[in-house]
Amino acid sequence: MGDQISPSILRAIEGSRISVIIFSENYASSTSCLDELTKVLECKDSKGQLVLPVFYNVNPFQVRGQHGSFAEYLAKHEEKFRDDINKVKRWRAALYQVSTLYGWHLGEGQESKFVQRIVEEIMNKLNLIPFNVAKHPVGLDSPAEDVKSLLDLGSDGVQAVGIYGIGGIGKTTLGKAVYNHISHQFEGSAFLANVREISTQSHGLVQLQEALLS
Repeated sequence: MGDQISPSILRAIEGSRISVIIFSENYASSTSCLDELTKVLECKDSKGQLVLPVFYNVNPFQVRGQHGSFAEYLAKHEEKFRDDINKVKRWRAALYQVSTLYGWHLGEGQESKFVQRIVEEIMNKLNLIPFNVAKHPVGLDSPAEDVKSLLDLGSDGVQAVGIYGIGGIGKTTLGKAVYNHISHQFEGSAFLANVREISTQSHGLVQLQEALLS
């Protein structure tokens, strides 16, 4: 709860695709939290960063109207920063703006259920929901690592790896396992299965293109 945002936190905010802001009763007591909130909303406007507020035992209307503890802490900040009152005005505007965004309102005893929902939604927005590779994916890690070793994941070039064999030996299953291992390393990713079969159908290539672009 220091007065300044560290350079590492600034870099983390600027490099993030999603920011989750957790509001509690004492949130507004921290000037660094308020500065970070302002920075997050700047990145939302300039970089299209997704901002997800979580209201933990705090009503969103309390944040929006700056009532209760928020009113008390902001009044103290106005006294402390009376020579730089615009700073507090920016904090007030940021609190109002973030309280209007889609988010979650958590009450007591709801943590586990809501944490799971939040994680699932974030993973979905990042396209990180893993494929259901197999009912009993035994022994997949080793061949998946073998395939990954053939990929120069740090390069900027286009790469292709072929997995061939008779039907039913698990080529697609192995491909899904590799995808689950490496997809998080890329800004965008897609898994297209049954390309040969779909491409022979009417408008099949168009379906594949739409699936890839989506």
